[in-house]
Amino acid sequence: MTSYEGSMLEQLAMPTRAEVEKSLLMTLFKNNGAIREFASGVKIVDEIADGFSLNQEQRNAVLERIYKKENRIVKTPLWHRLLYRAADNLAKEKLVTRPTITVQLTNKKEWMLTEKGFDAALQLLGLTSEQKAVLPVKSFEVQREIKRLTETERPENYDPLDLQKKKKTHVKASNIRSRGFRHAVIESYDYRCCVCGLKIQTPDFMIWEVEAAHIVPHGSNGRDDVWNGIALCKFHHWAFDTGWFSLSNDCKMVVSSRLQELPMDFGRVENYDFFRNTLYQDKLILLPKNPVLYPHPGSLKWHRQHIFHT
Repeated sequence: MTSYEGSMLEQLAMPTRAEVEKSLLMTLFKNNGAIREFASGVKIVDEIADGFSLNQEQRNAVLERIYKKENRIVKTPLWHRLLYRAADNLAKEKLVTRPTITVQLTNKKEWMLTEKGFDAALQLLGLTSEQKAVLPVKSFEVQREIKRLTETERPENYDPLDLQKKKKTHVKASNIRSRGFRHAVIESYDYRCCVCGLKIQTPDFMIWEVEAAHIVPHGSNGRDDVWNGIALCKFHHWAFDTGWFSLSNDCKMVVSSRLQELPMDFGRVENYDFFRNTLYQDKLILLPKNPVLYPHPGSLKWHRQHIFHT
């Protein structure tokens, strides 16, 4: 026997719950992994409805039920109800976290993709799991890692080397830790290169140009901590990794004396001397608003000793 709600869904030719679930996963992906609850006036509710080309009758239909405790009629928008039921089922399948769970982590009442949901969204969109490393989408697990990285008390004495790193073989945990590091670093620098200030995305607004650079490189067992990271554009990331410049303990640039030996036509963009005009001695880099997230002197000292060319 078809329920009252089921009859309305069928009569109005509403999308199936399975169709709405797929749409929700893709919508979460396009909104960096999280969307607000499905309340009236929330933009995302209309955007998903637009995707199904719902007419006004479908959007505005209301379910009426008697709330026996208070003997009153409760009215619920049918479309909102369908969205909630789809999201609730995704939560049961552990593809998303409910707002009651997410708010404990982010202080925001949102539905958020889990790693499992992230993978499902990638599959629906025809993308590969390797692209996770650069996408701005955050899963609940990655958001939890970001919180850990940014809220851990800054140590006075810090060893940037993780000598146990080679022994860690859990691929999933390593992937989440690496992505958490990337997000934590570039967010703390407001998505800008700390040297030249470049801030730009791809035309689809999906991928930031800035990169999270390890001060002590991964290959040298550098830790995935914010104190061992800075945000750099691709060019200055290369210049930092190859030792053209380093940073003093108070985060001012230390430039290699070999810069003076470069031919004058090196490092130029047409008539602009990009290399020399962005790399100069004692220039203070752009830093996070929170001093707790500044590069740690322990990491910077290692870079000056092992990477930098005097």
